[in-house]
Amino acid sequence: MKEMINSLKLSADIIKKIRQFFDGQGLCEVQTPQLLDYPTTDVYIDSIALQVNKDIGLKSKYLHTSPELEMKKLLAKGSGDIYQICQVFRNNEQGAQNFNEFTMLEYYRLGFDIHRLMDDMTDLLKSLGFTRPATRLSYAQAFSEFADIDILNMDFNDLKKIAKSHDLCSDFEWIEDLQILLFTALCEPKLEEYPLCFIYDYPKSQSALAKVQGQVAHRFEMYMYGDEVANGYDELQDAQDYQKCFGLEINKRLVLGKAPVDIDKGFLSNLQNSLPQCSGVAIGVERLLSNLLK
Repeated sequence: MKEMINSLKLSADIIKKIRQFFDGQGLCEVQTPQLLDYPTTDVYIDSIALQVNKDIGLKSKYLHTSPELEMKKLLAKGSGDIYQICQVFRNNEQGAQNFNEFTMLEYYRLGFDIHRLMDDMTDLLKSLGFTRPATRLSYAQAFSEFADIDILNMDFNDLKKIAKSHDLCSDFEWIEDLQILLFTALCEPKLEEYPLCFIYDYPKSQSALAKVQGQVAHRFEMYMYGDEVANGYDELQDAQDYQKCFGLEINKRLVLGKAPVDIDKGFLSNLQNSLPQCSGVAIGVERLLSNLLK
């Protein structure tokens, strides 16, 4: 009982300090809808569907998997820097660190590139009492140092040969999935030696909703003792770019035999004047808390 109470108090204290950090920088805390009209288009994340309004006209709604699109609607309308701490919900999640419901901290800073955002996140962690040194490695550096692989210049067949040489599965539809498998198997275990490590500039094949320049997408992931805790982007700005990305994701879902989903046209219409240049990040709060205690 005492241990539970101490854990609750510690969590509440950390959340309070997070709010103090952002409020002190002038970010506005927001709350966006959690029950949406459209499911996520993300290839490997599934929305939880609900049937509502049975007595007045049955309709499908979806619990949000992230507040991202709703927060971007606010950014497009001129909200300025914003943050949110909320519960998110995902279907078909199971594992030691994967849950159907968890707490997410998501925030956006106007005018920031990913390196300035990583600086900001390091300052946030310091405000929470985490003062261990931060390391930054590009995705290509990590593969070079930990696996002796020139990841940006390897084609699909090259990576399949490497996977087979490590007794790993090579049966994938897309190169990005094989890149992710190899990173998980060959690089992530090495990151356990680092209290705090930012991996940045992913291959363009893994761009998701981040801007692409040349061979790389300007996005990053933050690891603490080898645990992936956060995922950030230099955000796409134009509606047509989002529409293209959503379309690619939907097509991939169909190839994998997943249920078809529709694009949130309301989101696209909110971006008629485009998103201001900004970088944003999503942080898993439970993973953050567990690593702050190490």
